[in-house]
Amino acid sequence: MKIEEEIKQSTFKSEYQKAHINLIYTSGWVQQAQAALFKPFGVTLPQYNVLRILRGQYPKPATISLLIERMLDKTSNASRIVDKLEAKELVTRKQCPADRRTVDVLITEKGLALLKEMDELESGEGTGITNLTEQEAEQLSDLLDKIRK
Repeated sequence: MKIEEEIKQSTFKSEYQKAHINLIYTSGWVQQAQAALFKPFGVTLPQYNVLRILRGQYPKPATISLLIERMLDKTSNASRIVDKLEAKELVTRKQCPADRRTVDVLITEKGLALLKEMDELESGEGTGITNLTEQEAEQLSDLLDKIRK
């Protein structure tokens, strides 16, 4: 459905304004779709993001500052997310032996098993991205990179 129909607005000040509104609207739409996909697994998008970062580090632990640096949503509270993941036994947290002020976070076997179960979600199925051809997906990625330049 076109953005004009989605938000019931027929005119925009410019194509830039229309694209900007469309980008914001679509971002929220994709996040809602992902939240629905993640719900059966009992994790949120930020929790999933932290688990993926930790799997990439595995078997080495990660610090909270490394998680913050690599997270997709920079406004997320990484410490609170780790608390929730620890309560679900998906990660462990230990004081770093080399630096007592630092905490090491490590994904557990249970966390790795959950991610393995969720791996099929990375294809973008259910989020609309598979409505694009591979070439269109590449072009979209390039355009999004250009916006952040």
